[in-house]
Amino acid sequence: MAHRSLRLFALCAMLGLVGIGTAAAEECSGTVTADEAMKAELARYAAQTTNDFAAMEKLFGNDLTYNHSSAASDDKAKYIDAMRSGRTKYRKMTPNSDLTTRTYGCLAIITGTAVYEVTAGGQDRTVPLRFTAIWAKRPGGLQFVSWQSTGIPPRQ
Repeated sequence: MAHRSLRLFALCAMLGLVGIGTAAAEECSGTVTADEAMKAELARYAAQTTNDFAAMEKLFGNDLTYNHSSAASDDKAKYIDAMRSGRTKYRKMTPNSDLTTRTYGCLAIITGTAVYEVTAGGQDRTVPLRFTAIWAKRPGGLQFVSWQSTGIPPRQ
C-alpha cells in the first residue's frame, strides 16, 4: 500500500498536482469514474464555447494550471479573464474519438486529441492538439485542475 501511495504521489508531483510554495492543491475526496470525468470534460467544452462563466467558475479548480499549446501558462483567474474580456474566444472545441480516461482514486486523467477553433488576439485559428486534462473529485463535485497541450503539426 505504501508503494502505491508513493507512486501516486510521484505521478501527482510530475503532473503539478502537489502544492509547492503558494500553489497548494486542494484536497480531493471520493472516487471518480471515467464516465463522470468525460461528462465533466464535455461540460467544460460547452461552458467555454458559450461563455458560461458561472459554469467555468464551478468546474475550474482554484488551483488550475492551464498550459496552452503555445507554451503560455495561466491560472484559473487569468484563464477565465482572457475569455471574459474577449481576448480569447473558443468558438468550437471538438474532441476526437481517441480520448482515453484513466482514474486513480479521486483523480481522472483524460488524454487524446482535439481540434479547437479559437479567436485569440483578434485572429481566428484552428488548432489541432494532443492534450492531457486532469480532474479531481472534490466535496463540491469534479473540478478541472490541470491542462497540458501541444499542437499537432500538419501532415506532410
